[in-house]
Amino acid sequence: MKVVAVTACPTGIAHTYMAQEAIEKECKKRGYEVQVETQGSMGIENELEQEDIDQADVLILAVAIDVENGERFEEKIDLGKSLSVDPGDIIKYPAKYIDEAEKL
Repeated sequence: MKVVAVTACPTGIAHTYMAQEAIEKECKKRGYEVQVETQGSMGIENELEQEDIDQADVLILAVAIDVENGERFEEKIDLGKSLSVDPGDIIKYPAKYIDEAEKL
């Protein structure tokens, strides 16, 4: 399974990167290919290419703010292949949300 994700929180510091780590760790444990874009105090890092988004099986939006360049994700959202979750929740329960993403 190929997973792409975006993590972002209002201050763009701790939760952004903790959510990134939680997603990457859980996906790697399951043998999934994963790429995580962060939108934090440093701006956009590890920006997802449109091709990667299009090829992904699922999109996880672990965000508490509006995503920059969000139009890139509209097709995945319209197809029902996206999961939106609060960054704090995915940090606490990564397995639960990756399980949910698998069902999309």
